[in-house]
Amino acid sequence: MGISSPGIGSGLDVQGIVAKLVAFERQPLQQLQVRASGLSARLSAYGQLKSQIANLQDQATKLATPSSWDTMAVSSSNSGAVVGAATSAAAPTAFSMEVNQLARAQSAGSAVFGSGAAVGTGSLKIQLGAWSKGDFTPDVADGSATFAPGAAPEVSIDITAADDTLAKVAAKINAAKAGVNATVLRDAAGERLLVRSSATGEESGFRIQAMDDDGNNADGAGLSRLAFDPENGSNGLSLTQSARDTLATINGVEVKSKNTTFTDAIDGLTLTVAQVTTSPVEIGVKRDTAGGRANITAFVESYNALNNALAAMTRYNPADKSAGTLQGDSTAVGLQSALRQLVGGMGAPGGEFGRLSDIGVQFQSDGTLKVDATKLDAAMAKPDALKSFFSADEAGTSSDGMATRIKDFAAGMLGVDGLFATKTKSIQSAVKRNTDDQQRVADRASRREEQLLAQYGRLDANLGSLSALNSYVAQQVTQWNNSKD
Repeated sequence: MGISSPGIGSGLDVQGIVAKLVAFERQPLQQLQVRASGLSARLSAYGQLKSQIANLQDQATKLATPSSWDTMAVSSSNSGAVVGAATSAAAPTAFSMEVNQLARAQSAGSAVFGSGAAVGTGSLKIQLGAWSKGDFTPDVADGSATFAPGAAPEVSIDITAADDTLAKVAAKINAAKAGVNATVLRDAAGERLLVRSSATGEESGFRIQAMDDDGNNADGAGLSRLAFDPENGSNGLSLTQSARDTLATINGVEVKSKNTTFTDAIDGLTLTVAQVTTSPVEIGVKRDTAGGRANITAFVESYNALNNALAAMTRYNPADKSAGTLQGDSTAVGLQSALRQLVGGMGAPGGEFGRLSDIGVQFQSDGTLKVDATKLDAAMAKPDALKSFFSADEAGTSSDGMATRIKDFAAGMLGVDGLFATKTKSIQSAVKRNTDDQQRVADRASRREEQLLAQYGRLDANLGSLSALNSYVAQQVTQWNNSKD
């Protein structure tokens, strides 16, 4: 491959001449690049607006959902002892509650075994149920403690290996999922088996009967050392805690629960207790206006953010002749107008509130909304009227609540055939055309550069030949003149 250096033969600045001619050929590329930058900015602007419309839809959905206006709040004069949660099914009410005892599980423990000692063979039968006496001791085997089996079936656990230790027995008990948990406690004296009900409540008590292979189930030896059956005088395990329910009173009427939660005592209300009380706890249930107020405030903030974004994007400043990204964009201007009409329009007809201004949400001169706290507080005292204003939903009519109309309007714009999808596709198509145009200009300029270099290369070679000939002739003339002398 030869090395080409255009201009050497003729002295012409071939590279400079070609560069200027190619730059002229590339001039449309600069305009296309400016256009591409504008398209990218518009695409980004519509992406931002789409995100803000989606947020406005979310806030409007909260206001348009009837159940969001039916939430209830529960207050407690001693939240460390009693707390509550209410559904929309709860009715406004007030009552006092006292907690007399908390639910707990049954626990029992064995005597000390030697570390790693064999337990004995046979089988353990574990049954959940309720003991007839709240507190009893296993050494009183007079039959006064009776056991009522629960609905869960009895579970039998076979202990067949002669070298089974407490740890292996505990593992088998836990694997059987009999409604109890077993743990081996080790200390300086040796090992103990601790058994505890998996759940709380008096019906979570347990009985353990030992079928000892030595033929004597009550001799305090072998597997019978792990029995707990005071009713039948078999007390290998010692009771450390009896199972019991939570006992409480509501307005003096006794209620109980197998755990620390009362779900059925009062319709729509769940009460959770944490400690025994020394004085009545006052519980109040009322409509939750704080949640509705927060939803209105969030809606106003979302709308203002969208309004400000649209204003900035469509603004033209004559002072410095600067324009927003979407200045002159009819779609953006139309969206801004439609939103203001929706938000400034009427709520559901026939309601106590007609417009947002009636509840203390006022339009400002810049198109934003501002909340009048005093007026909104007064409106919040009428949650049913607010629910009708925002959430009324009459299919196929124009009688929908304000938030329902805004939610549906936003859903249409965000749909697969909505404004944003259509506008985005249109801009993306323009971006592709622009990219193709830029490539065509670049290709044309590249081809032109090759043509010019070839042309000027030939001119350079010809001029170089003429220059060499001129030098030769001059040399010959000089020699001839010298010869005459």
